[in-house]
Amino acid sequence: MARNSRSPRRLAVDGRDHLWAVRHEHRDGADRGCREVLAVRRDGDPGRLLIVFEGGPGRLLPDGYLHSGAVGTAGGALFNLHRPGTVRALVDEAVRRGWRGGPRTERLDGWTMLDALAGREEGPEPAP
Repeated sequence: MARNSRSPRRLAVDGRDHLWAVRHEHRDGADRGCREVLAVRRDGDPGRLLIVFEGGPGRLLPDGYLHSGAVGTAGGALFNLHRPGTVRALVDEAVRRGWRGGPRTERLDGWTMLDALAGREEGPEPAP
């Protein structure tokens, strides 16, 4: 039986479980577009981390051509938000930026995080 793509997945980070899920959202109005959201929370914490990738010029999101969870920039790297290694790298980057979990929901701009990841030696994971 296939896993429900909407149910949270587990990821261990520094000995603590994190739950994560990816969703694609469409916003009202022709000029609002769509976005990809990676939601992460530490198991037991009420707050979440929302890493948001808003659509826009030069930004690649799932659109019928790209697969679910694909984010990237025109001429740049393509990342797959369904891969645990990508999620782990984004969580590590969020921690470097001060995210500690807890009761509040925090939102970070995913595009600035991808810029930081793309500049590292390990680079992005290949998209399937």
